[in-house]
Amino acid sequence: MTDDLQTLQSETDAALAAAADPRALDAVRVAVLGKSGRLTALLKELGRASPEERRERGAALNRLKDALTAAIEARRGELDAAALGARLAAERMDMTLPPRPRAQGLIHPISRTMEEMAAIFGAMGFAIAEGPDIEDDWRNFGALNIPAHHPARQDMDTFYLPGIDADGRSRVLRTHTSPVQVRTMLNQEPPIRVIVPGRTYRADHDATHSPMFHQVEGLVIDRAITLGHLKGCLIDFLRAFFGITTLPVRFRSSYFPFTEPSMEVDIGWNRKTGELGGGGDWLEILGSGMVHPKVLANCGIDPREWQGFAFGMGIERVTMLKHGIPDLRPFYESDIRWLRHYGFNPLAPAMLHEGV
Repeated sequence: MTDDLQTLQSETDAALAAAADPRALDAVRVAVLGKSGRLTALLKELGRASPEERRERGAALNRLKDALTAAIEARRGELDAAALGARLAAERMDMTLPPRPRAQGLIHPISRTMEEMAAIFGAMGFAIAEGPDIEDDWRNFGALNIPAHHPARQDMDTFYLPGIDADGRSRVLRTHTSPVQVRTMLNQEPPIRVIVPGRTYRADHDATHSPMFHQVEGLVIDRAITLGHLKGCLIDFLRAFFGITTLPVRFRSSYFPFTEPSMEVDIGWNRKTGELGGGGDWLEILGSGMVHPKVLANCGIDPREWQGFAFGMGIERVTMLKHGIPDLRPFYESDIRWLRHYGFNPLAPAMLHEGV
């Protein structure tokens, strides 16, 4: 290699060593290998040399070009590694610091109440039954011994859908989950022991009523079922759900078309403070009764051999009582502030009574 080429290589190596960042490195590359670079100029001068000199000089220039290109890339790698090291050092995380708080999803009070009910009744041997929200009027009313002139069948209380089904029956948004009980009795041989949680629909809306709400109903069909079984089941459930082992429970005679005898169920509470379990006052909580023989017969069950009891309650109502929620409407307003206040940790198990 001639002296001028050795000088070019030495000066380029020194410039590369002095380049402290990618921009300075690129300036060295352009100064040597660019269109107007020093090595490019030497390559252009080969045309004026003799053939013998051109061959030897050209080979030396190509070797120098390869060496300088490799040196530039090597220096680029060193600069990239140094930049990465500096970045990692600047962005180093202190693993002893606490993590940033993250928003946590919460279980809606309705969902939590349904989970608790399923757990309590599941411990009593109840299965969960489900059915469609759109029903025909026979399953929703007729099979349940509700006569055609009953107020519940009027447009002011029930959402009727246009048209009729394949059997010529009017279609409705179910006003209770009792149609699922009918479906269960039609499709399952006794004995039967189910609860039916789900959405229901009625034409009503105020602070304590919603056009869409949730109910849970229970049905037990077996031989030799008595009113005592109904009372024991509901007393155990209410005391377990509210967590009050001495909760007063009262049964009052009432009327429902689908049960006979029928009873309203009250629990003890304090009217002034709203506290459950005492105070000398009574609060109606649910309806119940022995399944009417006509309902059993309508569903293909012989009432001379089988009998049972049924009950139903509003899920929103018991949720409001248990957790002190004063208004029904925020349940469906999707207000994240309300949910943060009344919601439940999804990882925390439902707190049930020890006796269940």
